[in-house]
Amino acid sequence: MKLDYNENAKIIKALSDPNRLKIIDILSCGEKCACDILEHFDLTQPTLSHHMKVLIDCGLINSRKEGQWNHYSLNNKNCNKLMLFIMNLITDTDDCICKDKAKCQCK
Repeated sequence: MKLDYNENAKIIKALSDPNRLKIIDILSCGEKCACDILEHFDLTQPTLSHHMKVLIDCGLINSRKEGQWNHYSLNNKNCNKLMLFIMNLITDTDDCICKDKAKCQCK
C-alpha cells in the first residue's frame, strides 16, 4: 500500500484542534445539523462554520443543505482510509518503507 503522507498530514493537522476532535466525536453518533453541533460548544456560528470548512476540505465530513440549515455527517470512507493509514504507519508490514534495503542508509 502506497502511503499518501501529504494528504494524511492535512487530515491529521485538521484533527489537531480539540474543537474539531469533539465535532468528529459528535458526528460519530450520526448526522447532525449545525444548530445541534453548536449546542455542544461555547462558539459563535461563524467559528463553527470555520471548523466545519476545515473538516470538509480535508474530506473527513460531508455537508448537505436542507432549507436554511447545513447537515453534517462523517465521511466513513475517508475516516476508514485514515485509520488504515495510521495502522500501516505504526505496524511493521511487508511493504514497509525500510524493507527496501536499497533506500536504507544503515545497512
